[in-house]
Amino acid sequence: MPTRRLSIYDAQSLSVGERMREVVITHHGGPDVLEERQRLTPDPASGEVRIRVKACGVNFADVLARMDLFPDAPKPPMVPGYEVSGYVDAIGPGPTRHEMGRHVVALTRFGGYADCVIVPAEFVWGVPQNLSHNEAASIPVNYLTASVALYRMAGLKSGEWVLIHGAGGGVGIAAIQLSRLRRATVVGTASAAKHNALRSLGIDHVIDYRTADVEAEVARITNGRGVDVVLDPLGGENLIKSYRMLAPLGRLVSYGAQDMVGGQHRIVVRSLHTLWQMPRFNPVDLMNDNKGVFGLNLGHLWEERRFLSGAMEALLTDFAGGRLKAVVSKTFPLGRAADAHRFLQDRANVGKVVLTV
Repeated sequence: MPTRRLSIYDAQSLSVGERMREVVITHHGGPDVLEERQRLTPDPASGEVRIRVKACGVNFADVLARMDLFPDAPKPPMVPGYEVSGYVDAIGPGPTRHEMGRHVVALTRFGGYADCVIVPAEFVWGVPQNLSHNEAASIPVNYLTASVALYRMAGLKSGEWVLIHGAGGGVGIAAIQLSRLRRATVVGTASAAKHNALRSLGIDHVIDYRTADVEAEVARITNGRGVDVVLDPLGGENLIKSYRMLAPLGRLVSYGAQDMVGGQHRIVVRSLHTLWQMPRFNPVDLMNDNKGVFGLNLGHLWEERRFLSGAMEALLTDFAGGRLKAVVSKTFPLGRAADAHRFLQDRANVGKVVLTV
């Protein structure tokens, strides 16, 4: 019986042996609660794919989970991480569109901070040749969030005005690019140190939220009309301001509560204050104002697999065609996940923070 020659991907798989590395939130707290551990490498079941991870995206949801501010996260000890890129390392029984050794990107819904993950086959996509591992890992959460917010919920049209809070973050940069594809005028808020980088990405107007009155600046820029769409990841009192900045027929999309976090550790009073300031929108007021408010939690769209897959394929087509550009701010080795969290919480990033394996 002839001996099958091992490919480079087989060799990589065998090098994992029976154990894998992962970064665990051991208990709730500051970045130091992140700890690298080993465990047995699992095998994929029917309909699943195992990925040999090369890069993993870091998201603010990971920070919130670590600080016990994210209700959807499993209780510690747990492995954070929503997105990875790497190679197909093993395929579960049954038919599949994937093949061994394929360069892929995937949504993981926790478990991504590892050198090996198992993912439903529907949430695994081939990576265009013009993207690196780090770039591919920076795409799923940020660009899907921005795409759903702008294209599906807000129905952004050519010629409309968009206000993007946190324009220098991963979702912010994705939203700038997607808004430009729809020929919208883009206004963003960011600290002054990020303005030049954002202008190079095509933003039309950028406001330093630390020194300027954002509402007054938006009124000035739009000649008092306001904007058609606002993307707000901050929550709390800022949602009230965002709503006021909408023009008639405007749409507000809320997709986070980052204002709950002010440092590396959880401050209960600040978190409760942010939640208490969350506005309650009255349907009568919405009708009289001719405005709309949407809430978006990408993690709660996990069962909408056909929709998410179609949206992701459309995004990857735009990346392959050069119409979108992945922006990686900084990379950290997997074992330095705590440093990656500190960097993200300091709002030092312009683009995506990525862990490399």
